[in-house]
Amino acid sequence: MPHSHLERHLVERIGWFRAAVLGANDGIVSTASLIVGVAAGEATQSQVLLAGVAGLVAGAMSMAAGEYVSVSSQSDTEQADLARERKELAEFPDKEHAELAGIYRARGLDAKTADQVATQLMAGDALGAHARDELSITHITTARPVQAALTSATTFTAGAALPLLAAWLSPPGQAMIVTVAAAALLFLAFLGAIGARAGGAPMGRATLRVAFWGALAMAITAGIGWMFGAVV
Repeated sequence: MPHSHLERHLVERIGWFRAAVLGANDGIVSTASLIVGVAAGEATQSQVLLAGVAGLVAGAMSMAAGEYVSVSSQSDTEQADLARERKELAEFPDKEHAELAGIYRARGLDAKTADQVATQLMAGDALGAHARDELSITHITTARPVQAALTSATTFTAGAALPLLAAWLSPPGQAMIVTVAAAALLFLAFLGAIGARAGGAPMGRATLRVAFWGALAMAITAGIGWMFGAVV
């Protein structure tokens, strides 16, 4: 008996995976940088924690709103293209058939085969065929605003909670800066490794990439905290 061959490709995760990685990374970097910057300005531990909690809440809401608005714009564009394609299929079916056959010829099919494929696909689902092969809109790439918003907000909150917990457990002063920075870099490296593994990418490069940008962000905010903390 023939056995079914079920394949699961990494690209199928792209709809939520990008938002998840972005949210977690932003949560760690922005909250850790905020904590380090405020602590460098010689704030008390309670002031640092208050700033961290405020940053967590504001950041999660900002990520959710930003993802929803941006992905909704993508969804609106997709729907507008599909509506135009639907109209053209109703008014100019022959031209749309020729256009689809031309796409298949450009991909390597001979003229006769391309014409037959276009005919069969349009007989089954004309709009779906044009959406996939002309507009590159598939079930994998289709915009999902709510999913993106919820994923980003959730992972941002989880990421931001990690440096906030490190600040809460750390003694105030310089020790807090060192503890939070070290913990954030560790969390970022771990996130980079997980993201690389889930996405099938090299782990070393992804780990160094996220750790570098996190370290740079914390160094800049720490410098600002020391400069303005001394003045204030």
